Amino acid sequence: MRAGDGRRYGGRDARQRQVERRGRLIDAGLDAFGRDGYAASSVDLVCERAGLTKRYFYESFSDRERLLATVFDQQIAVVRAAVADAVADAGEVVEDKIRAGLTALIDTIGADPRRARVLLIEIVGVSPALEARRREVMHQFVDYIAALVRAEAGRLPADILGIGVMVLVGGVTEVLVDQTLGHRRASTADLVEIITALFMGGYRALAPRREQAGKTTQVT
Repeated sequence: MRAGDGRRYGGRDARQRQVERRGRLIDAGLDAFGRDGYAASSVDLVCERAGLTKRYFYESFSDRERLLATVFDQQIAVVRAAVADAVADAGEVVEDKIRAGLTALIDTIGADPRRARVLLIEIVGVSPALEARRREVMHQFVDYIAALVRAEAGRLPADILGIGVMVLVGGVTEVLVDQTLGHRRASTADLVEIITALFMGGYRALAPRREQAGKTTQVT
């Protein structure tokens, strides 16, 4: 019987069953890539964990890379939602927002070792397309954080602020990679304290210097 013939099984039509199969494959992809690694996870392995045949894999995904991209985007969405909720509940003080966002970021990524491995390790260097996607997500986080601190950044140019935030995002990423690989262990509270102090101190120190440099240039 064709999947598109409109017949229902177990109260679900063909489209609903396809969506369910896709969800099972995404869950299996997270498990395979997050436990065994992308290179070691064949289509056969993913299908075995999903309890589906390869026919159904290719019904939803063109190849493993497409599945990895989907798993990555799904897990990034989980992290983004957690960060946004935490920031929204943090009040109006910029430093409180940064602390809340960092805490949510670190805790949400660390809550599932598979998520951490996919987001921080397995996505890196797979292909030019996935590397571009990873960089795009990083820049989206940079823009988000820059918008949070814009009100306190004074006349600091947007490009300078962006560089400062990129240092924050890149640094946090590398610390979390070390944590995921077991090279370093620190509590969320300690990480948030260190990162917040470095970032807030850095941009608060930089803004007056940029303003003073601008005044000096005008006088000259």
